[in-house]
Amino acid sequence: MARSCAICGKVSMGGFNPQSSGMNRVRAHRRMQPNLQPLAITQKGAPVKSLVCTRCRRTMLKSTK
Repeated sequence: MARSCAICGKVSMGGFNPQSSGMNRVRAHRRMQPNLQPLAITQKGAPVKSLVCTRCRRTMLKSTK
């Protein structure tokens, strides 16, 4: 199973590490991972532990207040 958010489906994203010096500015590939954290979500009346990105987690916790 790929690491993705259980709510919004956010997955890892590809990009480049910029090189700060040198004439030929070689771009090194890198992978940016979403900040996933475990959270208990109620699905079908039962709490289920799942990985949720911090943006969704923050929104869920704000709506419960």
